Amino acid sequence: MSTTEPDALLGPADIRELAATLGVRPTKQRGQNFVIDANTVRRIVRTAEVRPDDVVVEVGPGLGSLTLALLEAADRVVAVEIDDVLAGALPATVAARMPQRADRFTLVHSDAMQVRELPGPPPTALVANLPYNVAVPVLLTMLDRFPSIERTLVMVQAEVADRLAARPGNKVYGVPSVKANWYTDVKRAGSIGRKVFWPAPNVDSGLVSLVRRAEPVATTASKAEVFAVVDAAFAQRRKTLRAALSGWAGSARAAEAALVAAGISPQARGEALTVEEFAAIAENKPASTAGDQPAGSAE
Repeated sequence: MSTTEPDALLGPADIRELAATLGVRPTKQRGQNFVIDANTVRRIVRTAEVRPDDVVVEVGPGLGSLTLALLEAADRVVAVEIDDVLAGALPATVAARMPQRADRFTLVHSDAMQVRELPGPPPTALVANLPYNVAVPVLLTMLDRFPSIERTLVMVQAEVADRLAARPGNKVYGVPSVKANWYTDVKRAGSIGRKVFWPAPNVDSGLVSLVRRAEPVATTASKAEVFAVVDAAFAQRRKTLRAALSGWAGSARAAEAALVAAGISPQARGEALTVEEFAAIAENKPASTAGDQPAGSAE
């Protein structure tokens, strides 16, 4: 870990002064809530277990609170920022507050959902304060496109954190839970209060730790095939799988056959199944015949 000046991180006054200088007002549209507490960002870095050899990708760095804390601990930080003003200002903030680490920082001015490659060495960790409105798609996209990411720690709305970390049988277990489990082992890693943000949000936040699976899910089905079953199962989550998967399979009878072949009760519901069980269903999808499958349901 590099040695930095004690005041290198941004405090509440720094954040407000920087925002005023840039004419930045946090927008609800982009779910912007800036962290104004140095202890919180250092806690996030510790919880993420950032190492001196890590290449960390950060999505939505904002004014740079977490960015600076990551630069204290990691080898390199690549920040992806969509906002024009914030993207333009962040390199100067890093250079001013942590000049000895500025060459270890790279900014990518882009929408994270559109990023397919990153400059420099492959990222080994993802650490981010994700806007609640795009948290799940951004997280799943980054895990999918950058398989070199071994460890992830995201701060998200508490409700989203609960969904991501939920286990089968939990009432909030659903599509995000299953898809995150396809890539990683997921767990809740703490809670964050509202007072450490500016502006203070109306909800609490939670930390979620995601560690890349040592071995991928053992299945002959593709990710797209498995995710199609997951989407179908939870699109009508109150229905039995026999009914919920009828469109996916071509008919309720075909869905029942696939479920029985996978060793799963046709009367079960999606919220009871593990990602491995969804994969088993995908492996046993009946061969489609002309006219018995709705358009687009094979995805």
